[in-house]
Amino acid sequence: MAQDRRPPETPAGSPVGQPRDLIVDVYGAYLRALGGWISIADTIRLLADLGVDEQSVRASISRLKRRGRVVREVRRNVVGYALSDLGRQRLEEADRRIYRAYQPADLADGWVVVMFSVPERERANRYLIRSRLQWLGFGMQGTGAWIAPRRLAEDAEQMLERLGLTAYADVFAAHYRGFGELRDLVARAWDLDELRALYSEFLAAQVPVRDRWRDAGDGLPDRDAFVDFTTALSQWRKFPFLDPGLPVELLPPDWEGRTAAALFAELSGLTEKRAQRHVDATVAGTPA
Repeated sequence: MAQDRRPPETPAGSPVGQPRDLIVDVYGAYLRALGGWISIADTIRLLADLGVDEQSVRASISRLKRRGRVVREVRRNVVGYALSDLGRQRLEEADRRIYRAYQPADLADGWVVVMFSVPERERANRYLIRSRLQWLGFGMQGTGAWIAPRRLAEDAEQMLERLGLTAYADVFAAHYRGFGELRDLVARAWDLDELRALYSEFLAAQVPVRDRWRDAGDGLPDRDAFVDFTTALSQWRKFPFLDPGLPVELLPPDWEGRTAAALFAELSGLTEKRAQRHVDATVAGTPA
């Protein structure tokens, strides 16, 4: 079942999200365009724009390093961090999830079902499978049984293979035959009420931002684009983990997710390139 992952309240002048999440957002959105490396000093400057202090930046980067996502690298006597192969792989996976959420799955394609059984003595692997399936957007149908739109089958198979967990799991492609309503099954696997509330929060926060860029975008600095795009991305990227892009036939006709996806796409179009320009200018040592 989907869990409550609401972002904390964010007073003016405070960080727009948890520092460790914002580091991931900044690295994911901008670092590859810089060649995969950035100095620690430039990272600190960029995160300061988002309200994150230097100590939090350093602590967050250290966590990423311990998890194998980045590696310390000195270039031209400047200390920085580069994406590891694992870090690039995880960012590419996240990109597919974040941007594929725009498009709902085709009901006719059916479902992927993952069933697993892990001995109690290896319960850490049980937790790992559950958490990674949830990360992929799967919904739980029962103990050891998770479902998602069929287009997530390859992602699930690759995850199980990469983690060496294929001995515990079976993956099926399926179509629902009965006996209840498919809408009810979906409502049990995904918390649609919670999703609607989260989408509504996103809309309430980001519609005014979108409108500001529509009205005065040419007169706003690139730094504002960086802050606004990164903030929107940080708020948006939780949705693919909670909503795998369910078929429209199984959702309410006024589903807020469609409106939220269109809003994020428009806001990205208005701000993303200028946000990258601010990052490029910061790294080059010139004001945007």
